[in-house]
Parts: sequence; structure tokens; C-alpha cells
Amino acid sequence: MIRQALVAAILVALTLWFECAGMAILIHWVRGWIARGAKGQTPWRSAVLMIRFTVFVIVLLLLQILLWAGFYRWRCLPSWDSCFYFSASAFSTVGYGDIVLPSAWRAMGPIESVVGVVMCGMSVSALFAILIRLLEAEDDLLKQ
Repeated sequence: MIRQALVAAILVALTLWFECAGMAILIHWVRGWIARGAKGQTPWRSAVLMIRFTVFVIVLLLLQILLWAGFYRWRCLPSWDSCFYFSASAFSTVGYGDIVLPSAWRAMGPIESVVGVVMCGMSVSALFAILIRLLEAEDDLLKQ
């Protein structure tokens, strides 16, 4: 049980590191874009920008899923496709149950689900904060 708790703590820490590093990059990117001139952007360009940010967040979440899948491939499951499938279904809390971890590692699935909910929540919160900043920049432009 101690080994599983240690592995879970390491995976949670690495997942948080991925998320925080990705959010730092995203924030830097957004601040740079706003500083360079969010003013004068059309709603279409703002929409395209939000799509780019959202794709970045999805890639970031997929990297986190791959981190967990890598562990499952190393210790639990025989193929990468089953590891990715299990990890994605656990991370997203879908949890079909057609692939099950060995009993020694079974607690990792629910832990990944909790982590996935938190990471998705952080990502969506960042996207909403960016949307608010874009709307504020557009409002500033209209007031001028």
C-alpha cells in the first residue's frame, strides 16, 4: 500500500507540474498578445485566438493523460492503446470499466479521476479568465 501511495503522490505531483507549467506558458502568451495590441482585434480574430488557446489546453490535458498512461504501461497493462484508453476514461471520469487495473494498482484509477477533475477545472477556469480579458479589451476599444 505504501508503494502505491508513493507512486500516486509522484504522479499527482508531476501532473500538477505539467498543468502549472502549461498555465504559466498560456498566461505569458495571453499577456503578450494583450500587451501587443488586443485593441483593434475583430471578434473573428478573438474567436480564432480562443480556439488556439483551447487547443493548447486540450494538448496539455492529453500530455497529462499520457503521463498516467506511461505508468500504466510500465506497471499494469500490456499495450499502449489500452493504457491510453484506460487513462483517458479515468482522467475524464467516464470510467467505462471494460479495462481494469491489476488489484495491486486498482486505487490508481479513482486517484487519476480526482486529479483529472481538478486539472480540467483549472484549465476551464483559465480559459474563462482569458475570455474575460478579451472582452475587457474589446470594451476598452469601444469606449475609446
